[in-house]
Amino acid sequence: MAFTIPEGLHEDLYPLAWMIGTWRGKGRGEYPGIQPFQFAQEVTFNHDGRNFLNYYSRTWLIDDAANIIEAFEYEVGFWHPKPKKVLEVVLAYNTGRGEGWVGIYDGPKIQLALDRGYVSPSGKSVESASRLYGLVDGQLFFAHDVEMDGHELQAYMWSSLERQAE
Repeated sequence: MAFTIPEGLHEDLYPLAWMIGTWRGKGRGEYPGIQPFQFAQEVTFNHDGRNFLNYYSRTWLIDDAANIIEAFEYEVGFWHPKPKKVLEVVLAYNTGRGEGWVGIYDGPKIQLALDRGYVSPSGKSVESASRLYGLVDGQLFFAHDVEMDGHELQAYMWSSLERQAE
């Protein structure tokens, strides 16, 4: 599905304009000590004319027939492009965690590394993490690697999402 640059988009966001909209699809997850799982995901990027993107992601655990079992993780945040293709991202999670990410964007490819985080007293700490976003065959590909619970940095969740008609 083709996209157009939205009206009123701040010029700093032009390199990320391909992301704006709502994306939906399915993914998988696994990690030591966690049963492998499947999930449905909806991601929305939008703007209000200022020089950052608003970000919202919701996931639901699903069964083999893609029926929703229960709500999983929610993320909200802001994506700030900076000079020299640097991207700063701030995220907050329903699980009691807040994180700052720094990375680079290069066309339809974004690589992020966890810079620092905050964990509420009941939240679960992540030692390090990386994220990859890319436009692959018209779909938004997402991969999230984490280091937690004494395990080294490794794959945790990945998905492929289709752009939704507005």
